[in-house]
Amino acid sequence: MIRRFLRYYKPVKKVFITDMICAFTVSLCDLFYPMITRNIINDYVPNQNFRLLITWLIILAIIYILKLGLNYFITYYGHVMGVTMQANMRKDVFEHLQDLPFVFFDENKTGTLTSRIINDLMEVSELAHHGPEDLFISIVMILGSFIMLGYINLPLAIIVFSVIPFIVIFAMKKRIKMSKAFMETRVTIGEVNANLENSISGIRVSKAFNNKDNEIDKFEKNNNAFQKARKKAYKVMAEFSSGTNFIIDVLNVVVLSAGGIFFFKGIINFGDFTAFLLYIGMFTTPIKRLVNFVEQYQSGITGFKRFTDIMDSKLEEDEPNATDITEVEGSIKFDNVTFSYNENTEILKNISFDIEKGTTVAFVGPSGGGKTTLCHLIPRFYEVEQGDIYIDNINIKNFTRSSLRKHIGIVQQDVFIFAGTIYENILCGKYGATKEEVIDAAKRANIHDFIIQMPEGYDTYVGERGVKLSGGQKQRISIARVFLKNPPILILDEATSALDNATEVLIQKSLDELSEGRTTIIVAHRLSTIKNADEIIVITNNGIEERGNHEELILYNGIYASLLNVNKNQ
Repeated sequence: MIRRFLRYYKPVKKVFITDMICAFTVSLCDLFYPMITRNIINDYVPNQNFRLLITWLIILAIIYILKLGLNYFITYYGHVMGVTMQANMRKDVFEHLQDLPFVFFDENKTGTLTSRIINDLMEVSELAHHGPEDLFISIVMILGSFIMLGYINLPLAIIVFSVIPFIVIFAMKKRIKMSKAFMETRVTIGEVNANLENSISGIRVSKAFNNKDNEIDKFEKNNNAFQKARKKAYKVMAEFSSGTNFIIDVLNVVVLSAGGIFFFKGIINFGDFTAFLLYIGMFTTPIKRLVNFVEQYQSGITGFKRFTDIMDSKLEEDEPNATDITEVEGSIKFDNVTFSYNENTEILKNISFDIEKGTTVAFVGPSGGGKTTLCHLIPRFYEVEQGDIYIDNINIKNFTRSSLRKHIGIVQQDVFIFAGTIYENILCGKYGATKEEVIDAAKRANIHDFIIQMPEGYDTYVGERGVKLSGGQKQRISIARVFLKNPPILILDEATSALDNATEVLIQKSLDELSEGRTTIIVAHRLSTIKNADEIIVITNNGIEERGNHEELILYNGIYASLLNVNKNQ
């Protein structure tokens, strides 16, 4: 994991190296001060050497001015480096998410993923900047202090440094507990974010059903779990911090005791004793930095672990010999296809049928029969367990997913509208299309007249998830996307079931035009919309029960006829 983390330093290695050089120089500057003080007390003041006193005070002032510039660089460019690394990680994980299969998003909450991408990587950014810097400065300061203290008096330096092993042992013991505590905190804050996003997204439903108290209870449950986990993490941090501070306090006592004895016995003079105390002050600073580093490391590396969990999730992979499909006529064949979302629930079993190019086939039947699932298998949103699917008599596994999906248009019941303008939402059907093409698609979807009446026209902001649009308007935008895409295969999955009758009639005209000249698959509960389909396939939990056109299935007087009667009575 550390190796993977270090890879993100490569794009910013120049800034990183410069930052480390600056940090090293700052450490050297700090190491000069006690020695200059020692010389002033032992030599320049007693011997009234005014010239050397002024000279070294000027040198000290120059050192502090140099530190000012170096610290500015470390603080500013160090943080910029950390943010750049964070941005690169966020870019990598977002690109990775784009190539993950549907099943990944079925199993992971949006709020949890958002927490990993935003909150966790923020902690990683802080570790990326401060971690190496604190570790490097601490090592330089500790080694430098030991060399300087050894130069003054080696036995006293050894006595002082004998305390370090206790700090190391204590830190190692607490590290494991901190790791577990920080991981639990990460998990719970992810749950809080997921619950918060879900509640805010569904605020209109909550208000409609007066579920305020229930939503508050659900939030409080997750919030309390986070508070509990955070308390546990702070408890371990408190044990670690207070314990190391106690050892540092003991170190000060050791220095005063040993240094005092050495001074009284004449082994060191007053200037040496003063320098010793100053170096101990510098010596304790890197120890505290190391304490902070351990805390920061646990927080940051936990965030990075959650980042790598996403990055290690298996991507949608094309077969080794897969090629781009360029021309599609539109014939579709299912050959003994079996699929289930989990081991306990089999949705489709040994399903076989053929759809000729340019024809319209409708799938009807009770809920849970696998109609929508069947549609999701064609663009390979999910992988079949057994059997094969063919387009133009070629197994779809022989095509790259991106080129396959480029030739399939989908209009669903639940239309997702991105936060942005109407123009941007239509354009996502075919990025790179001209404005004229977008307007033409809108006209064919019968939404152009509505758009130009809006205050900002095509640049009108539709709100998050399109809250400023009606259901029919959202659906027309969805249809405009497919007109813009102009695919040879069209899937209409309950495209009008959420609309009122008047709106449905208007939308249906657009869908009829959209279907012309394309291979069209329709999933519908309202059977009035599929009477003109070339073939109707009735699918239930038992598989394909009936197939034929509207008139044939009525004469058969089976499941389809029963469903038709139910529709008429509704």
